[in-house]
Amino acid sequence: MLTFKTEKISEHIFRIHALSSELMYLVVGSKRAALLDTGSGIGSLRTCVEQLTELPVTVLLTHGHVDHAMGASEFDQVYMNREDDDIYLQHGSEEFRKFSLKLVDPGVEATEADLIPTKDVTTLQDLKSGDVFDLGGVHVEVYDCPGHTRGSVVFLIPEERTVLLGDACNEFTFLFDDYSTTVTQYQHALVKLDVQLAGRYDRVLLSHGDGNGFPDEIQGVIRVCQDIREGHTDDTPFSFQGVSGLIAKAMTPGKGRTDGGHGNIVYNKDRI
Repeated sequence: MLTFKTEKISEHIFRIHALSSELMYLVVGSKRAALLDTGSGIGSLRTCVEQLTELPVTVLLTHGHVDHAMGASEFDQVYMNREDDDIYLQHGSEEFRKFSLKLVDPGVEATEADLIPTKDVTTLQDLKSGDVFDLGGVHVEVYDCPGHTRGSVVFLIPEERTVLLGDACNEFTFLFDDYSTTVTQYQHALVKLDVQLAGRYDRVLLSHGDGNGFPDEIQGVIRVCQDIREGHTDDTPFSFQGVSGLIAKAMTPGKGRTDGGHGNIVYNKDRI
């Protein structure tokens, strides 16, 4: 059986490492638990979650991409912003699901038999900015952050002074797909989010890498947006799954920025 590495990172939060690069988070209160993202749907995530809590679980998806939403069918109560329905349908296809197997870490033997079936999109409940999930002594608040996808959201756990930015805003934000917003629209969304969250968090969680973001992640990416709009970029060519873009700020081999700043964007000059 495929197994997931887990770690407790705070009083209420567990980090779950999927079999490829994505990370999920389980927030546990006294009455319920919230699972933030479900990974690529390779291996039984539910079995892992049941080893961490016996409480009923609500699933909250940051967005509809294959590496975040495809383990959802193991759970009954699943929420996602309806703006991402089309992406979810595309990424939940047989072709995309098989592609996700190619992203599994070397040394892990995963086959098509290990793929969790894609959950019917019509069974997903709408997730909206302003929604608050009371888990008992701890809450998860929802905030829109359209950009990476138009339905991307971030989650604030106020009692932990922690925000999960997921893929919505990070050290290498993808903003070059046709379904992404323009850089200008994204900047406006980030500025609004920055105001909404001001003074309410100290810790930033991400959905890839080691999962630890910088406290000024949002502000750093806002500055990158502005630099793109003003033409102050390095524009390193980049391609992924046949789609090409430009990395706004030059990066070191360790994937930090050469100028020491935080946050980066892969964008398309036609969508500024």
